[in-house]
Amino acid sequence: MGGAVVDEGPTGVKAPDGGWGWAVLFGCFIITGFSYAFPKAVSVFFKELMHEFDIGYRHTAWISSILLAMLYGTGPLCSVCVNRFGCRPVMLVGGLLASLGMVAASFCRSIVQVYLSTGVVTGLGLALNFQPSLIMLNRYFNKRRPMANGLAAAGSPVFLCALSPLGQVLQDHYGWRGGFLILGGLLLNCCVCAALMRPLVASQPARGPGPQQPSRRLLDLSVFRDRGFILYAVATSIMVLGLFVPPVFVVSYAKDLKVPDTQAAFLLTILGFIDIFARPTAGFLTGLAKVRPYSIYLFSFAMFFNGFTDLTGSTASDYSGLVVFCIFFGISYGMVGALQFEVLMAIVGTHKFSSAIGLVLLLEAVAVLIGPPSGGELLDATHTYKYVFILAGAEVLTSSLVLLLGNRFCIRKRPREPQPGVAAEEELQKPRVDRDAGVDSCEVEQFLKAEPEKNGEVVHTPETSV
Repeated sequence: MGGAVVDEGPTGVKAPDGGWGWAVLFGCFIITGFSYAFPKAVSVFFKELMHEFDIGYRHTAWISSILLAMLYGTGPLCSVCVNRFGCRPVMLVGGLLASLGMVAASFCRSIVQVYLSTGVVTGLGLALNFQPSLIMLNRYFNKRRPMANGLAAAGSPVFLCALSPLGQVLQDHYGWRGGFLILGGLLLNCCVCAALMRPLVASQPARGPGPQQPSRRLLDLSVFRDRGFILYAVATSIMVLGLFVPPVFVVSYAKDLKVPDTQAAFLLTILGFIDIFARPTAGFLTGLAKVRPYSIYLFSFAMFFNGFTDLTGSTASDYSGLVVFCIFFGISYGMVGALQFEVLMAIVGTHKFSSAIGLVLLLEAVAVLIGPPSGGELLDATHTYKYVFILAGAEVLTSSLVLLLGNRFCIRKRPREPQPGVAAEEELQKPRVDRDAGVDSCEVEQFLKAEPEKNGEVVHTPETSV
């Protein structure tokens, strides 16, 4: 496209699996914390915004929904920007936008202005930080990638534990306007994290010029030919319809039960504290040699666990019941957070990941934009939080079944490519996997165990989607 330089990482450079990668992991930890905790943490200010602008639950829910929709929906834009300009410059601009949006929101005089500043501008800034940080993490880690993903994903609950009570304190002392202004200053730390994203540089060859890297598009749509990618995108799009609804409404749920504001905000701290340990644990577990080939099944179980927790949480009638719900929701939510991008990386591979994550986030954006507001509409109509949690649980449960059954019947049972004869079939049954032949899921698992890397990257084909 116009001779643009594609930033897909140097060819043939092995992932360090350490070294400066730990600094990249730290930056990704901070960025993930801001990106995912912020839409939940601002829910602390919802009551004040309702009183300030005389609005209902469905109006305030749009703030978190727009934030998440920008984080997801601008995925292709982020992919193009990263492929054109590189991760570090994009993240620097994103950090400035995220801070500017919250500062501008502190001067807003209508809820629509809050939507535009907090939702659109801050959401875009967080998106320009979040996606490039994951791309850099994928380049720096290969063997330790599940562990790195789990540790980076732990940034979300850590920041949720900090930002939720901090938001309540800021609201009590400075009001929602002062709180937004201070939070805007905190978001400037995203620029510091951007400075840590040092690109990998290929060493100069000792003799003769190496093979020229083939030109690639800024947005690779060939991932849609992968049946596993399509299944993943559909399942996760259904999942996010209900995944973010309970954290958005649990604080207001507690306040509706006459729980003091400080204790209500503490629910998100409990959820985040459990999530802190759930994500790295899930990452370490997925990194085990015997578990990694079955990561898609573990991801499906995590979604099922999360949906079931939502359904049981709908029966909570007091503060202790909400505490128990937050504990189990934190476990399941942490498992989902640690596995979702690890599974995508395993499906599409390193070179297509920057485009794949953008397209997946775009597909999920519509669901994210619908999820919390639909819960707010249901709450305004019924005035009962029970139905909001039931709806969210049903949606997440459906996504787990789509992924599990689709993988079972659409991927594993697809027809083999025609073979020349019996000799070819016998060849397929040998432990060595022929890269040019069709394989089933069992052989894929054998392949993943036998040849986990090549030039520092996992080798992927449409057959290795699961």
